Amino acid sequence: MLNLERLRTLDALARHGSVSGAAAGLHITTSAVSQQMAKLEREAGQRLLAKNGRGVRLTDAGRLLAEHAARILSQVELAQADLEAQRGQVAGELRLSAFPTAARGLFPAALAALRAEHPALRIRSSELEPERGINGVVRGDLDLAVVLDWYNKPMPLPDGLVKAPLLDDPADVALSVGHRLAGRAEVDLAEFAEDEWITWGEGEFCHEWLMFTLRSKGIEPIVGHRAAETHTQLGLVAAGLGVCIAPLLGRRPMPAAVVTVPLKQRVRRHVYVVW
Repeated sequence: MLNLERLRTLDALARHGSVSGAAAGLHITTSAVSQQMAKLEREAGQRLLAKNGRGVRLTDAGRLLAEHAARILSQVELAQADLEAQRGQVAGELRLSAFPTAARGLFPAALAALRAEHPALRIRSSELEPERGINGVVRGDLDLAVVLDWYNKPMPLPDGLVKAPLLDDPADVALSVGHRLAGRAEVDLAEFAEDEWITWGEGEFCHEWLMFTLRSKGIEPIVGHRAAETHTQLGLVAAGLGVCIAPLLGRRPMPAAVVTVPLKQRVRRHVYVVW
């Protein structure tokens, strides 16, 4: 008889491609993964793993059993959901992620309301950048991911995923109170051609969007500082070290030494959920 939890370990190993990845996904140690796989090999009577450099890979038998394991686990989850539905109760586990400002601006109230309405539902949330959230949904580690793209730069979604809009999030330029444009009713991006920008990390979707948008206006961006968190960016702005784009979602409370000014271009982010 094949043990269900060991099949779950095999499924995680197949999805993550490494023992360490499977351990992280299952929230167990790497040694526990190795022990589970050794026991599953004895149950199956075949080698399921083979050494591959410093790691491991699935054998042909391992891949075959992993395909069955994915279907078995899916059916078990469906059976559990059907049983709970018969009792008129929403139950099971919901795994979801959101990018940082959505996790801060949306999750506290939304998840508290969800828990109050469905107390039998186990909610597991993570703060992840959009690309990592989408990858988590593709791998099966997440059920839902709250992600974003920009009005002029959509984020491509892998085949098979579905998305639904949540809200449009307007964004302004954040300036120090002593900035030459701080008293304006609105500004144009071209007016910041000589300013240093405080942006996101290299390679992040929002950073690539900002570079793309400025260059499309004929501006070669001067990047002074990088920070993943909105509040870190605003702290640097407050110190007079540059300007940044400040979406409305998750930017409160604002530092006293920072003002936001709307852009003539009416910049906005699209926030949506994917599954």
